[in-house]
Amino acid sequence: MTPTLEKTQKVELAIHKMDERVETPFYASSGSAGFDLRAFIPEEQEINLKAGGRAKVPTGLKFVIPEGFEVQIRPRSGLAFKHGISLTNTPGTIDSDYRGEIQILMINHGDEDFLVKHGERIAQAVITPVWQADFVEIAEMPSEENNERGAGGFGSTGVK
Repeated sequence: MTPTLEKTQKVELAIHKMDERVETPFYASSGSAGFDLRAFIPEEQEINLKAGGRAKVPTGLKFVIPEGFEVQIRPRSGLAFKHGISLTNTPGTIDSDYRGEIQILMINHGDEDFLVKHGERIAQAVITPVWQADFVEIAEMPSEENNERGAGGFGSTGVK
């Protein structure tokens, strides 16, 4: 049996377009978790993302993210598969108190240079709720005997 969920909750994300040529983001389908972000490269130029290189690519957008939320920036699977293009810090987090331009930190893992063109979809963004912790200091850690994993680190659950 397939579980049914209530309709996806929505939150208001205020956007500021820094130029009239910036396209308003939208969800490609009703089931999309993320919305695409596009390169905004003034004067219709291109950014040459050299093989093995990195670049900061502007979007021409600023967000007013509601308190209690973040926007996560993630790679686009098509660019990753076809060209080896990803993001240097993925997922990237945009905090609710950031008010600057959204810029995408791209990296080319491919063997060939990649031209980032004005208006090209370069990343996707997902708005997610966040929790902040109340930090409580403890004198010692609870016994590892009450815990299946204990202090086991990388690969300790059988990953080779």
